[in-house]
Amino acid sequence: MTKSAIFGDREERIQYVYSNGRKEQVAKLTDLYPHRVSKENFTDHVTNLQDLEVIFSTWGMPVLKSEHLDQLPNLKIVLYSAGSVQKFARTFLEHGIHVCSAWRANSIPVSEYTLAQILLANKGYYRNTRDCQTPEGRRNKPFKGRGNFGATVALLGAGAIGQKVIELLQPFHLNIIVFDPFLSDETASELGVQKVSLKDAFRQGDVVSNHLANNPQTVGMIHGAHFSCLQDHATFINTGRGATVVEPDLIAELQKRPTLTALLDVTSPEPPDPDSPFYTLPNLTLTSHIAGSLNDEVNRMADYMIEEFQRWQAGEPLQHEVTPDTLDIMA
Repeated sequence: MTKSAIFGDREERIQYVYSNGRKEQVAKLTDLYPHRVSKENFTDHVTNLQDLEVIFSTWGMPVLKSEHLDQLPNLKIVLYSAGSVQKFARTFLEHGIHVCSAWRANSIPVSEYTLAQILLANKGYYRNTRDCQTPEGRRNKPFKGRGNFGATVALLGAGAIGQKVIELLQPFHLNIIVFDPFLSDETASELGVQKVSLKDAFRQGDVVSNHLANNPQTVGMIHGAHFSCLQDHATFINTGRGATVVEPDLIAELQKRPTLTALLDVTSPEPPDPDSPFYTLPNLTLTSHIAGSLNDEVNRMADYMIEEFQRWQAGEPLQHEVTPDTLDIMA
């Protein structure tokens, strides 16, 4: 039977993701090593892992170096029940070890959350609730959005999450525009979207939703020159990464134009500093990174990787493999 082990820095994360029978399923399908392996205890366990072929993991996967992998001569595949593998994947790939990620499973709840925010934003829900917080505001013609039919939604990034959002938006008769340097004209046509520049995304969007990949090239990519292009009624949504946004520029624009709305599920740092205006700006809604997989939703990520293992074991094509070419564009 295939030898496997679960790698992770924190036991509670393993128990969280591989709950509701998922760990037991791994143990049934493989000869599962009885101890969790971390970077701290690696040397204590490595002599027992000479036949190890498969690593299952999730958030908290140890960042192993070449000298660690040289001690795992039979390792064939890493199955990561979470999203981005950028922190640890390259060394495995350089050693010819397959790396698979459940980033597409994690894209589902983020996309569902984004869909809900977009539909509410186009109805004017967030600004309307601000107006209705006092009797005077409720009487004095509170703001109403333009509605969803024919509204323009600008998506920044068309990776797994962006494409899932596009799919979920299809029934609502929206005009979808996309900024993504990696999106080909052919794929844009297949998705039924129009490619635009980053500035045009901010100029044209009734809602602008950020799903850019998190890499050095995107740090600070969204700044004041873009926020100043927003229409006065527009909503900016960030469920991607806080580091892609120059946050002082966003704060300045929100302070200058109270008719704008920002919905931030991610920030940099996370959480924001105690004195951050994010806590007090009336036209900003802050949430605690709830868009991604949480509670029972995390089991779907384990399911994706268990199914991927079964494909690998059967010699079937892998569906969620990460390659060096795709590593930097994973959203």
